Amino acid sequence: MADNDTRPREHLANERTFLAWIRTGLSMIVFGFALGRFGVALHQFMEMEGRTQKTTGMSVWFGLISIVAGVGMVLIGLVRYRVTKTQLATGTFKPAGFVIDLIAIVATLLGAALAGYLLVVEKSL
Repeated sequence: MADNDTRPREHLANERTFLAWIRTGLSMIVFGFALGRFGVALHQFMEMEGRTQKTTGMSVWFGLISIVAGVGMVLIGLVRYRVTKTQLATGTFKPAGFVIDLIAIVATLLGAALAGYLLVVEKSL
């Protein structure tokens, strides 16, 4: 291997990036499950106190959205890994553009929606 041959380093960096996508996706899945389960637990707690509630609130929906987003991130990471692997092998690498923007926008919207939901719940108590 020549000193200027960086292909192994580039492929290893691609793998580390893919693992970061996996970790982030799994974190979102676990967060979504905890968020959804919190809504169910709160509903059961209210019933034990004798306060009836017809729904679990938006927690379950936000949890589902987070789980789906996490699964989407894992799949996007896999696609991005494979595309980058091919580009590195052929010497045609192009940085991700739209995918990064999309993930940032979705994360921002989900965070803003959760913050809004917490404000609405707080005011209703």
